[in-house]
Amino acid sequence: MMRIFRASAAVLALTLAVPAGAQDLGGDVRQQMPSLMEIYKDFHAHPELSFMEFRSAGILAAEARRLGFEVTEKVGGTGVVAVMKNGPGPVVLLRADMDGLPVTEQTGLPGASKVRVTTPEGVETGVMHACGHDTHMTAWIGAARLMAAHRDKWSGTLVMIGQPAEERGAGARMMLADGLYTRFPRPDYTLAFHDAAQFPAGWIGYTPGHALANVDSVDILVKGVGGHGAYPHTTRDPIVLASRIVSALQTLVAREISPLDSGVVTVGSFHAGAKHNIIPDEARLQLTVRSYTDEVRDHLLDGIARIARGEAIAAGVPEDRMPEVAVDKTEYTPSTFNTPDFTEAMAAHLTTRFGTERVVRMPPVMGGEDFGRFSRDDKEIKSLIFWVGGVPQAEYDAARKEGRSLPSLHSPFWAPDAPAVIATATEALTALAMKLMPKE
Repeated sequence: MMRIFRASAAVLALTLAVPAGAQDLGGDVRQQMPSLMEIYKDFHAHPELSFMEFRSAGILAAEARRLGFEVTEKVGGTGVVAVMKNGPGPVVLLRADMDGLPVTEQTGLPGASKVRVTTPEGVETGVMHACGHDTHMTAWIGAARLMAAHRDKWSGTLVMIGQPAEERGAGARMMLADGLYTRFPRPDYTLAFHDAAQFPAGWIGYTPGHALANVDSVDILVKGVGGHGAYPHTTRDPIVLASRIVSALQTLVAREISPLDSGVVTVGSFHAGAKHNIIPDEARLQLTVRSYTDEVRDHLLDGIARIARGEAIAAGVPEDRMPEVAVDKTEYTPSTFNTPDFTEAMAAHLTTRFGTERVVRMPPVMGGEDFGRFSRDDKEIKSLIFWVGGVPQAEYDAARKEGRSLPSLHSPFWAPDAPAVIATATEALTALAMKLMPKE
């Protein structure tokens, strides 16, 4: 009776917490849960890396076709687009991301992923749904089933997409470039959810405005003049220079942007040298840079290049050996912005359905999520991504009492209370879609 497969108690508890007038969809969700949990277990045991989601995409496509959607596969790589036209009304897009992570699962739970692959970079690794995208896909299927079963309760066009490569910040961009909004109906509203490792299972969190951050990956090649470690005066030591750059970068957030703005500059990798007594001729730094606004993003990226060059000049590095700073445009993820008035209205609807104790306003986070691309270039599209808590209440309470940390997303130990996440998200997505497409 490990909790990864324990559906009945969690779903029953959540249903009992729903106000009486909102238990119409709750009953439908309850009926679907045994089947949905079998699908979830299958997704969880067979995770696929970014742009390799062939099996997962096939499951989503087959389910949508069975329900009567018009389905197109291989959009933006492995993406799935399922369209159901159901009379006049707005176009609502529901999105689920499909990719797993190169993480070896260590939860010890039944059905844990045992998948191992060799990445395109040649690295052998385990693969795990360490970010909970298996719950996202399963709730997507649950919402599709409920929307198809209740065509008499809504009017409009439902577009459901299975998105590849969210973990690489590329999937949404690739689907849009492949004609998502020209080959298929352009949405008036976009909706998605993400499981959460910071609050109890079955709770719903929402954040008006900026919810997740711009994410940039920056590589710095620090060039020096190598030589013998016993004669450093004959060299230009790139390790010392790179260390100065690392220290100076901390002033970008601490001293160059307003305290009222948010930013992160983290050096996650520092590689140089191969032997105790050899000063190398180069060092390599890898950075992750986070921000919310484009203005702060530009300042941080410009500042990184300025500091790297300035420190090199101060160290006496020749002009032809200046550091090379490269921003990886393929890994850029823009910040995710929830339309404020729309978000508040949808949160109010969820509060009516689930109760005030389960729907809470959350602060923004510095994580990245490429869902924001679906509304970034068209301000007429109203957008919301919300959180669904995945930490079992008993574990959450015990961790708080003992002062210990819980596993985060991307942890090999992350094991959400899948029945609670799936049941809550299925009902929430369906309720919001029906709210936006009322039957006249």
